[in-house]
Amino acid sequence: MGKRKGKCVKKNAATKQALEPEHLVKAPHSFVIHRGKCSKDLMDLTKDFRKIMEPFTASQLKERKKNTIKDFLSISGYMHVSHMIVFTETELGSYMRLARLPRGPTLTFRMHNYSLSRDVVSSLRKQYVMSRAFKHAPLIVLNSFSGEGHHMKLMATMFQNMFPTINITTVKLKNIRRCVLMNYNPATKLIDMRHYVIRAIPVGLNKGTKKMVQGKIPNLNRCKDMSEFFDKAALMSESEFEDDPNSQVVLPQSLASRGAAVNSKSAIRLVELGPRITLQLIKVEDGLMDGEVLFHEHIEKTDEEKALIKKKREEKRRLKEKRKAQQEANVKRKQHEKEELKQKALEGIKKKKELTENQRLMELAAAESQNTADMEQDDVEDDADYYRQEVGAEPEQDLFSQNAPRKRKADEPPRGFKKMRLDKKLQKKYQKSDGTSQKSHNKGGSRKFDRNTDREDNFKNNKDGKKRLHKREDTNRQRPGKQKKVFGGKINKFGKMGQKGKSKGKNKK
Repeated sequence: MGKRKGKCVKKNAATKQALEPEHLVKAPHSFVIHRGKCSKDLMDLTKDFRKIMEPFTASQLKERKKNTIKDFLSISGYMHVSHMIVFTETELGSYMRLARLPRGPTLTFRMHNYSLSRDVVSSLRKQYVMSRAFKHAPLIVLNSFSGEGHHMKLMATMFQNMFPTINITTVKLKNIRRCVLMNYNPATKLIDMRHYVIRAIPVGLNKGTKKMVQGKIPNLNRCKDMSEFFDKAALMSESEFEDDPNSQVVLPQSLASRGAAVNSKSAIRLVELGPRITLQLIKVEDGLMDGEVLFHEHIEKTDEEKALIKKKREEKRRLKEKRKAQQEANVKRKQHEKEELKQKALEGIKKKKELTENQRLMELAAAESQNTADMEQDDVEDDADYYRQEVGAEPEQDLFSQNAPRKRKADEPPRGFKKMRLDKKLQKKYQKSDGTSQKSHNKGGSRKFDRNTDREDNFKNNKDGKKRLHKREDTNRQRPGKQKKVFGGKINKFGKMGQKGKSKGKNKK
């Protein structure tokens, strides 16, 4: 689908004028190229032939060695190109191929001899080159192309269709400035190609009057008066070919040249521009430079050979169509796979976008909890480092740990602040009778005290534990802004553990 044009482009007058009129689009356009290894003269002949085909040809076309016929064929439709002329050269001679685009036929001519435009113009006594003559297509003139055979009719039709057709009722004579002459010799089967420019010279005037009419400046140094220039007998001689009635016509329209007015009698002169080419038809092919041979000048094959060649060509064409169909199927399959892959990718993207708000919140909460745990771990590490710097010893394993409190087992006796007070009472009770209890113990006295030996051990352990707790409190007091709560103790507003009062202790007793 082409790109749509905007409003500015549609309203632009320059864009509308850039479009070619219909009669120019329908006019036959051509490519003139050379292929293979060619001499410099053949390259110059290619440029001269482009001058003949102007203005409906690519006069500045740059062909390269890597370019193929398919490359020119691919752009021929866009450029409205209908004919292609290809010049080639081999050891046997030079050849010219004339092909109709895009499907043929193709005519192959052998060039027996040719002359370049510069050689033709330099050989003339009076050179006449007019650049305005190349603004319009030339007139094609065919002579003796009425011979028998399909190749003759095909050759004449190809030459005629190379140039635009002329409508006699609407043609303007001032636009016909050149002509191309094709003369066929049935005896030698050669075609002589010539290129001329057309001039109209007024007739019935003497030389002096003719010069004045044509705008030329006369030489009056030998004349005493202007009338002498027009009346002098020596200046009134005219050449015989100007008086030839076969070359004289009455102009139905006025021409651009001076003295060629409407209904005036003028003589038609042809001035050769070149190049000159002598051609001979060698071969006619059905396709574009590769097809069934319809005519060959030197080789003639039997019907059986023709049938065999035709069979091979049909098989080749069938294989080509099969490969083309297979390629198209592969292209469609790849496009289908590409579409499926695209749909899968879109579905995956859609599923990603369909995540619920709860899932996003859960992910966010998990990330926040992970960040909090990392921060707490950093604080614990900072406390341990501070303890090492101040105390100079490694902290205990559970001192700065932030683990959850371990649950007490069912059969484990409760311990805490109340147990510590009970141990103190037992200490005071047995401290009074220390000596007697020791003696009785040695003598094997009361077994009640022996049974409570484990209580004494617990008392010592609790005493050591209490010292450790006081040591931790002192350490925490030294760190400003940090206070640790010890299990089984209380922290008052002064930062000291609560102590038992006398009244409180008496009341409890």
